Order: sequence, then C-alpha cells, then structure tokens
Amino acid sequence: MTMSSACAQLCLRCRGFLCSKTSTRLHYIQPQICIIRTANSASVSNGLFTNRKLTATQIRQRLKQHMCYYNDLTAKHLTTEAKENKHAEILTRTDDAEYSPALLPTTDALPVPENKIFLDLDAAGEPSALEEISDEEAVGIFIPSIPPASTSLRDYVDKSETLTKLVQLGVNLWKLEQRPNVGSMLLRLDFSADVAPRLMFLKKIGVEDSRLSYIITHNPFILTEDLENLQSRVNYFKSRKFSAEIVASMVSRAPYLLNFNVKRLDNRLGFYQDQLKLSPSNTRSIVARLPRLLCGSLEPVKENLKVCEIELGFKKNEIQHIVIAVPKVLTANKKKLTQIFDFLHNTMKVPHHLITKFPQVLNSKLLRLRERHLFLEYLGKAQYDPTLPNYIPLDRLVVLPDETFCTELALATLQDFNLFQKTL
Repeated sequence: MTMSSACAQLCLRCRGFLCSKTSTRLHYIQPQICIIRTANSASVSNGLFTNRKLTATQIRQRLKQHMCYYNDLTAKHLTTEAKENKHAEILTRTDDAEYSPALLPTTDALPVPENKIFLDLDAAGEPSALEEISDEEAVGIFIPSIPPASTSLRDYVDKSETLTKLVQLGVNLWKLEQRPNVGSMLLRLDFSADVAPRLMFLKKIGVEDSRLSYIITHNPFILTEDLENLQSRVNYFKSRKFSAEIVASMVSRAPYLLNFNVKRLDNRLGFYQDQLKLSPSNTRSIVARLPRLLCGSLEPVKENLKVCEIELGFKKNEIQHIVIAVPKVLTANKKKLTQIFDFLHNTMKVPHHLITKFPQVLNSKLLRLRERHLFLEYLGKAQYDPTLPNYIPLDRLVVLPDETFCTELALATLQDFNLFQKTL
C-alpha cells in the first residue's frame, strides 16, 4: 500500500467520523488537512489525492475550501447537539422542581488552537476578567470598606463606630449575632444619633453603668425605641407609685420592660391584682421583686395558679400568701413544683399550713432537700412540727450552708454528712 492511498483512507475515516450520527458529544473540531509532498508537486482534492499537478495558488485555494468545509460541518454538529440538549431539558423539567442548565464541555477537551472554532463569550458586551486595564481605571475602581456579607459581626467591628463603642461598653456581640436580623440592625444604627441618646436616657432614670451592657445584650431593640415612648412608660410606673430607684432596678433586671406600651403594662398589673386579690401595695411588691412578670406570657402563670389550687390542694388565701412571699412560684417549672411538694407533703409529712408558713421551701432544690431530710432521718432528728421538741424550721433547712446545717441543726460534723451523701 502506498503512502498516498494510506493518507486517503485516513481522510475518508475522518470525514466518516465527523458525519456519523452516532457521535453524541462534540467539544472542539480541528480540521485535518492532508498534504502530500512529492518531488515534483502536491495534489489535493476534497481530502482525496489525485495525480493532477497543482500550482501554489491552487493549493492555497483548496486549503481554504477544506477549512470552509470543516467549519460548516462543525457548526452544523454543534447546532444539532444544542437542539438535542434543549429538547432533553424540556422533557426532564417539572413544574415544582428547579432544573440545572446544560452541562459545559468536559475538562478533558483538547485546547483550541487559533484556527479552531469557538463561541464568542463576550457577545453580551460584558468586560472580561482577564482584560487588561489602565492605571487610571484601576485607581477608579471602588472597593467597599465593609464586607458585603458575613456570618459574624467581628468582621465589621473595625469599620463600624457603633459596634466599636458597644464592644467597649461590654456588649456581647457573639450573642447578638446569633439572633436573626439583629446584626444588620446594629450596622444601620448611627452611634451619635441612635445609640448615645438611649444610653443617656437609661443613665438618667438611674440605671447603673455596669448594667448597660447587660440590657443591650439581652434587648438590643431598645436602641430603636422612640425616646418619647420610653419616657412615657417610665412616667406610668411613677404614676403607679413606683419609686425612681425601683423603676431603675426593674429595668436593669428586665431589659424588655420598657419595650411594652403603657396599655399592656397596665393590663398586666391589673391581672395580678385581680387574680390574686392583692392590694396595690402588694401588687407593686411582687412586680418590683420579679419584673419579668410584666414581660413574659401569662399562660404559664395561669397554669401554675391552677396547679397550686387543684393539684397541690392549696386554698386561695394560702396561694396569695405564697405568691407574696415567693413570686417565683408563678413562673416556676410545673414539674419541679409538683415534685418538691410531693416530697414535702408525702415523704416528709409536712402539712399545707406549714408549707404556706415557709413558702421558700417551694423554691429550693429537690436534691438538697432530699439529702438533708434523709440525713436528719438517719440521725433521728427529722422533726418539723413546731409544737414538738427538737423542731427544725423548714426555711433554715433549705437556706443554711452545709457546714452551718451540720453544726446547728444536725449536730454532726461536715465529714459525717459528706460520708452519708456517698451512700445515697
């Protein structure tokens, strides 16, 4: 087989492959041009070699014909493939699911030389990222000083005066950034116009400097409240005969207190006064000691009142006395409350009237109450009836530290109590 016939068969195979319909994907087409040089001349004809001699001009024309031929063939193939891909996307697309665009050419495609066919990626008129620009254009490019997006406020502290001053004040930004939309709200605030006036207002009503960071950490929304509204709520408490010192203490311990309007605050005070049949002074007393009663939901309070009356068996006047002495009973965990009462009443045999007399025991820890009672019972001194000798008051039982409890009530050493605890 001669070299000319071998090359001719190779060209026929290339043309057959390009025209075959079994080829499913085409990345890039490089026109292959076979040129046979002989001692005399070269002959080319549509990829087939002939014996006719051609001049240099004729050879260049034939080369251009070959280029146009393969370019047209490649364009037709790419157009057909694009239509097939688009048709496949339409068939697989559903009404309620997102779809992915057509896949880009695979990465194992060969690099495209200068004479190959390619798509015009800048057809939309957008500048390329690889395009060189002049020094004047580079200087004019605007780079934002604050990151456009971040998951942490620490990326903005050095760029935001508000965040910088809040950090210096002692506010825990890591707590605030965990709450939705709070970080963006703080970045929009101006320290001089928004933050400083609210801080000065809190100091004016008597809030100590050490409590400012606590208030903002737990209630950053107070920085967006209108100053007139804040002042009207403080004036309401004063009209209800709350002293300025009590108002400042309530705001320091219940940061959301001043976020509620006057009507809501008045309704809450009326609820506790009506439900518990309290006098105005007693109502002020329980709210002053537990100001979050005015901020939280009333449903847990109503449930605890029903538990005390129905499940625990206290009378209404006994509930009133318990709440005045220990307001936390109104917001205590229902399970914890019933467990402590069950141990007091059924295990320690303490009647209702003694629990009412020492309501602090309902706010104690069950583990401490159980350990001390069992230790006294082991020593034979678990006697809680005030009419009998060696009486042990319930309030001292749960309030005293371990060492004082051992020396004054159990008449034992702390070492004995620690050894007994290991047996439980």
